[in-house]
Parts: sequence; structure tokens; C-alpha cells
Amino acid sequence: MIKNDLYLRALRGETVERPPVWMMRQAGRYLPEFIALRDQYDFFTRCQTPELAAEITVQPIRRFPLDAAILFSDILVVPQAMGIDFKMKESVGPWLDTPIRSLEQVENLQVEGAEENLKYVYDAIDITLQKLENNIPLIGFAGSPWTLLCYCVEGKGSKSFDIAKSFCFTQPEAAHLLLQKITDVTIAYLKRKVQSGVSAVQIFDSWGGMLSPEDYQEFSWKYINQIIEALAPETHVVVFGKGCWFALEEMAKSKASALGVDWTITPELARQFTNNSITLQGNFDPARLHSSLEVIRKMVHEMIKRFGKDQYIVNLGHGILPNIPVENAEAFVKAVVEFEFNK
Repeated sequence: MIKNDLYLRALRGETVERPPVWMMRQAGRYLPEFIALRDQYDFFTRCQTPELAAEITVQPIRRFPLDAAILFSDILVVPQAMGIDFKMKESVGPWLDTPIRSLEQVENLQVEGAEENLKYVYDAIDITLQKLENNIPLIGFAGSPWTLLCYCVEGKGSKSFDIAKSFCFTQPEAAHLLLQKITDVTIAYLKRKVQSGVSAVQIFDSWGGMLSPEDYQEFSWKYINQIIEALAPETHVVVFGKGCWFALEEMAKSKASALGVDWTITPELARQFTNNSITLQGNFDPARLHSSLEVIRKMVHEMIKRFGKDQYIVNLGHGILPNIPVENAEAFVKAVVEFEFNK
């Protein structure tokens, strides 16, 4: 049994003494011990070496009283397993020499057994669980099919993903085949993660907000919902769609256990749009961690009061920024741990 199950109780919608807290990208570039490993090993070496991935996962757990750990990995390991040769380019980020631009390329992608190529992730889970010693839950994750399509078609990061959107609108058959193939591999991958011992999975739809509400339903949500339907009988599924406040009402009708929200929506509207029917996670602006320690503390307490302590998981509205002082991250976490709802 997990000793601190606050995160899992919040996902189940139970009454809690305080909301649980973790941070997206909590094992990341703001930690000096992470930077030390980054300087020794390239990005995908860290992802693909189970001992390194496990060590990075537990680095923030050693520092802060967090209520959950999230496995260090990357959303691009799924397309890599399908034969899409992503690299991480210095000062550029994700890079693909030959982006997906045709139906023929999509048809040639490997799907059957692709999750077998990700054994290093399942091994990392085994090692991480040993290090966590059942103290807190471990979260596994994957990118949404739409977000992965964006990188596969664009070939790199983008502010607008115009090439990816044009691909969907001019070659819908190829786009939907690619989305379905990614969905199928993601389902198999996440199921293996659950079998390996993660307590919940989170789907990151980082670029869902690039789509109109109608296009979001067609090119993103229906594929995310396939993943939810397949995984919900086996584990808790959390969906985080950045900029996707317009879809919260529809999302809340799904079998997801929780929905992540970013900082562009108020707690009150997020509750209203979801009809108070589901656990919410978020939504502190990561840049606000540059504020003074006292301001961070006050803002976190105010955020908890506005969301309410039950059916709520304290988190950032996106990943922690690399230039955040460690003591400011600590102040964010401790503000939640010390919170007393009646005061």
C-alpha cells in the first residue's frame, strides 16, 4: 500500500485534509542535480537509460514534500518506437530530418508491437518504484495523438504549427490514419506502464489550444477519449489540454479521473464548465514562481480557496520554467502542505 495516497484519494473525489501537490516538469532544468546529469548525458540517453531516468524522477522527491512523482521521459518516445527518428537538437529542441508529409509515409509506420521498443521505460518504472519505497504514487504519461502529430508533421517545435494544421485540412485521410496509429500505440504503451506499476497516467495535449473548438473535437479529443476509454478500467487517467478551456464541458463527461487546466481560466469558470463533477488540477502560472516567497505562498493559498480543497490537485498551469529558483519551487510546494482550509 502507498503510504501517502493523497493524490489517489483526490482522483477518486474523496474528502481530503488538504489537496495534494506536484509540479509538471518537477524533475527538470531548475534543479542543479538535474543540470549536472544533463551536462554528462544527452537528452534521449537520459530517457533511454533506466537508471538515469529513475534517478531524475526522484530528484525533486528528495528535496520537496511532493505527493506524487512523475516518471522522467518524453512524449516523443512513442513516435520513436514507431520508427520516426526524432532527435533533440541543441538550441532547437525536437527535430526530425524527414517530417511526415504523405499518406505513404503514414502507411509505412510501425504500429504492431511498437510498445515493445519502449522496454527501457518499463525498466525505469521498476527502478523508480524501488527508490520510492511505496511512499508516494508514480505517474506515467504520454502525449496526445494530436500533439504528437504536430511534431511528426512539422518536424520541430512551432508557435503555430501551421504545417501540421495544413496537413490535417488538405490530407485528412493521412492525418486521421496517423492519429489512429499513434492512438493505438499510446494505448498499448500506457497499459504496459500500468502493468509495470504506475498508479495513474496523464495525457499531455500541449498543442490542443492551437485548434478551433470544432477542429479540436475532430483531430484531438476523439482520439484522447479512445485512450481514456481503454485505460479507465485499469487506472486513473488525467487529461491536461493547454489552452483547451473551451472543451472542459465535453471532457468532464468522459471517464477521465481529473482534468488539468492552465492559468488562462479562473477556478470559478473551470468549476462551472465542468459542472463541479470532476477533479481539477492546476493552474498556477509557472512564471509566477518568479514572485517573492511570500507572494507565492499567498497566491497558492488563494488558489486553493477558490478551487476548494476537495476534487482538486495543486499544480502549475504548465511545466516549471528552467530559470525558477529552487527555493521558489519549494515555497510553492510547502504552501500547499502547510495549508489549513479553515484559517
